[in-house]
Amino acid sequence: MSHSWPVGEEPQMPDKDTMAMTGTEDTPGGKASPDSQDLKPSVFHSIKFFVLCHSLLQLAQLMISGYLKSSISTVEKRFGLSSQTSGLLAAFNEVGNTALIVFVSYFGIRVHRPRLIGCGALLVALAGLLMSLPHFISEPYRYDGTSSGNMSQDFKASLCLPTTLVPAPASSSSNCSSHKEAKHLAVVGIMFVAQTLLGVGGVPIQPFGISYIDDFAHSNNSPLYLGILFAVTLMGPGLAFGLGGVMLRLYVDIDRMPEGGISLTSKDPRWVGAWWLGFLISAGAVALAAIPYFFFPREMPKEKQELHFRRRVLAVVSKDEDAPPGEPPKKQGLAHIAPDLTMIQFIKVFPRVLLRTLRHPIFLLVVLSQVCMSCSVAGVATFLSKFLERQFSITASYANMLIGCLSIPAAIMGIVLGGVLVKCLRLGPLRCSALCLLGSLFCLLFNLPLFFMGCPTHQIAGITHQPGSQPERELFPGCMESCSCPSDDFNPVCDSSTRVEYLTPCHAGCTNQAAPNKSHVFYTNCSCVTGRGPVQGGSCESACSHLVLPFMLLISLGGVMASVSHTPSFMLILRGVKKEDKALAVGIQFMLLRVLAWMPSPVIHGSAIDTTCVHWAWSCGRRAVCRYYDNDLLRNRFIGLQLFFKMGSLACFALILAILRQQDKEEGTKATCSGLQQQLLVSQPEKKPEESRV
Repeated sequence: MSHSWPVGEEPQMPDKDTMAMTGTEDTPGGKASPDSQDLKPSVFHSIKFFVLCHSLLQLAQLMISGYLKSSISTVEKRFGLSSQTSGLLAAFNEVGNTALIVFVSYFGIRVHRPRLIGCGALLVALAGLLMSLPHFISEPYRYDGTSSGNMSQDFKASLCLPTTLVPAPASSSSNCSSHKEAKHLAVVGIMFVAQTLLGVGGVPIQPFGISYIDDFAHSNNSPLYLGILFAVTLMGPGLAFGLGGVMLRLYVDIDRMPEGGISLTSKDPRWVGAWWLGFLISAGAVALAAIPYFFFPREMPKEKQELHFRRRVLAVVSKDEDAPPGEPPKKQGLAHIAPDLTMIQFIKVFPRVLLRTLRHPIFLLVVLSQVCMSCSVAGVATFLSKFLERQFSITASYANMLIGCLSIPAAIMGIVLGGVLVKCLRLGPLRCSALCLLGSLFCLLFNLPLFFMGCPTHQIAGITHQPGSQPERELFPGCMESCSCPSDDFNPVCDSSTRVEYLTPCHAGCTNQAAPNKSHVFYTNCSCVTGRGPVQGGSCESACSHLVLPFMLLISLGGVMASVSHTPSFMLILRGVKKEDKALAVGIQFMLLRVLAWMPSPVIHGSAIDTTCVHWAWSCGRRAVCRYYDNDLLRNRFIGLQLFFKMGSLACFALILAILRQQDKEEGTKATCSGLQQQLLVSQPEKKPEESRV
C-alpha cells in the first residue's frame, strides 16, 4: 500500500503532488491505471465539488442546530418548560460536541475524513428526527382545561357558571397519574438526547472538512474556497429563523386537526405553531447533503491550477496566512505536533500543552474577550425571539422573521467588514486590538438606549396593576363569588375600554358567549367589567409594539459593531502565539468558548428571564411555563446581562491594547540601545576588542 508510511511524515507530502501530476488517483497501491490518462476524472475527485457539498452540508447543519432557538418559546408552551430548562436544552448540543472535539485533533489524519463527515451528518439528521418525535408520541395539544375533541364544551368551560351547575372540578392533581408524569419526563428526555446527538454528529463536520480542503486545494485557491464555505455557512442561522417564521404560522396539530377546527389565531397567547415540522425539513436537508460524502476518496489529487478569478479579500479566512509560499498547509490540532503519539500519550500530553498556551497573556485576554462576547451572542440567539414576543406583544413568526432578516445579515456584514479592514489596511497586532476596542465600544453605545425601548406590563386583574389605578376586583367586590373558576385554566380576555386583561372569561364574571367567528370571540354579561362587557377573547394589544423595528435596528447595528472584532481578534491569536502552537491555540480557543460561553450562557439568560415571571402555570404540582412577565424587569435584566458581558469584552480589549503598547515601547527602547551600541563599536573599532577581552 502506498499509504503505509508513518502518519504525519512530512517527507511524503511531495508524493501526493507527484501522484496528482502523473494522473494517479485513489486506486489500491497508488498506481495509475493503464488508461487513467484517457478516462475523464470522476466528479468526486474534484475539490471544487467537495467545497460545494461541504458548503451545503454546513448550511443545513447550522439550520438544524439554530432551528430550536427560533421555536424556543413554542416548545416551552407545548411541553410546559421554564426558560431555565429550555436554555439548558438549547445548550445541551454543546455537551456532546465539547466532550469529543479534542479527539478530532488526534484522529484528524488517521481516518477516512469524507466518510466520517458523512456518518456525522447522518447522526445530525437522526437527531433532527428525534427532536420531532415528542410531537408524535404526545396527545393532541389542548389550549384550555378540557378535551380538545369537544369545542362547544371548551367555550363553556371558561364561563362563569353557578357553583351548583359546575361538576366536581377535575383538579390538576387528579389528572396527574404516574403514567402522565413518566410520559412528560420521557418527552423531555428524548429532546435532551437528541440535542446531545446533534452535538456529537457535528464534531467531525467542520474541522475535517476544512483540513480536507486545505490538503487538496491549490495553496493559492484555499483561501477562496474557505471564504466561500464560511460565507454560505453563515446563512444557516438566518435560514433557521426564516424557516421558524414560516412553520410557526401553522397550527401545531396540523396533521391531526379536530373535526370542528380551532378558534385560535396566531396572535392568541395560547397559540402553538408547528415547531416539529421544521426539524423534519432540516433533517431531510442534512440527510440529502450527507450522501455524496460516501463517494469521496480518502485522498484526491492535489489541485494543480490557480483560479484566475480568485478574490484576495477572502484571503483573511486562510488559517495559513503566515506560511511561506509553496509550503503545504499545516494540519489542525495536535496531530502535526505529535503525530506518532498513542491515544494514552495524547491524553497525557494535552494538559501540559494546554497550560503552556494559556500562560500567554495576549492569548488569554483575547479568549476571555471572545468568551464575554459569545456569552452575549448565545443569550441573544436563544432568547431574543421570546423577548420580542413578550416585550412588544408580537407573534413568534414575526419575531423570527425580524431576526432572520435583520440581525443575522448584520452580523455577517460585520464579520466581512472586519476581515476587509484587516486585509486592506494591513493591520498589525496593535491596530487589530484598537479596532476590536472600537467595535466593542460602539456596540455598547448602540445597546444603551435599549433599556428605554419597551412596553410596560398591562394591567392583569388579580395579578398586576399599574400605579395610580385600582385592581378591577376592588371596583366590583365579590363579582366572582358566584362563579367557580378553575385555578389552572387560561383563556385570556381583554376589556378594551380600560385595557385590563383577565385570565379567563370566568375571572371577568362573563356568563354568555356571543356567536364566535373565525377571528374574534366575544363574551357578554361580565359582572367584573364596567358596563358588564362585552370583552374580546385574547390578550390586550400592546400600546408600543411600533417600537419593535427601532429596537431591532439598534440590535442589528450593535451586532455589526461587535462582529467587526471577529477577524482582528482571531488574527491576534494567530500572530500572538508561536507558529508551532497556532493550530492548537485555535482548537483551545473554540473549546473554551464552548465550555465557558455557549454551554452556560443560555442557562444564565433563561434563569434571569424566569426571575421576572409574575404568573406561572402549574402542572401536576410542578411549576411549568410562565404566562405573564413583568416587562420592565424582563427588559432591564435581559439587556443588563447583555451590557455586562459586552463591558467585560471591552475591558479585555483595553488591557490587550495597553499590553501591546507597552511591548512596543520596550521594543523601541531595545532598538535604540542596540543602535547606540553599534555606533560605539564603529567609533572604537580597535579598543573595543581589547576591553572585551579584559
